[in-house]
Amino acid sequence: MRGSVDGLGSSAPLGLMLPAVFADDELAQRFVAGLDEVLAPIHNVLDCLDSYFTPSLAPVDFTRWLAEWVGAETDGADRTGGPEGEAALRASVAAAAHLHRIRGTRRGLAEAVRLTFGVDPEITESGAADWDARPLGPVPGDRRPRLHVTVALSDPAPGDQHRLESLVEAARPAHMPFTVQVTAAERTPGK
Repeated sequence: MRGSVDGLGSSAPLGLMLPAVFADDELAQRFVAGLDEVLAPIHNVLDCLDSYFTPSLAPVDFTRWLAEWVGAETDGADRTGGPEGEAALRASVAAAAHLHRIRGTRRGLAEAVRLTFGVDPEITESGAADWDARPLGPVPGDRRPRLHVTVALSDPAPGDQHRLESLVEAARPAHMPFTVQVTAAERTPGK
């Protein structure tokens, strides 16, 4: 929430812009100084406007609004608290435009899962593509469409299954029925 900031000076004081007749008028100078205090945060935002639209630099509350604006798949990542949640929120907003371009593809689904969970998913699907010089050749893939996404996490949480299901539902091809599975990653000895 933006508001007044105590002690923030204006980058464009109104007292200096008044006609010369008011330059020595104490009442006029105090009046516009009060306006300067109200306008200073606005000038500050306008001076730094490009930073507000850069997810790595914007204030967290503005980044949350920006996530809604660009349709980023945050899935509550910013609500986990701490720097990890904030970093996930910023990464989601930064990747939103790219993910929208490849939405509904295997690559788009894999990148969305990687961004949310930090691991590469295992994706199994029924579709295929092939080329044949002869007409009426065999049709590749399965007759029934299906999609299965498996994610192996080092420490799966109870809500991860639901998070993965919501994510796949949003990033999959619209017509494709799907299933998801969250498993515990195998631990290597000595680590």
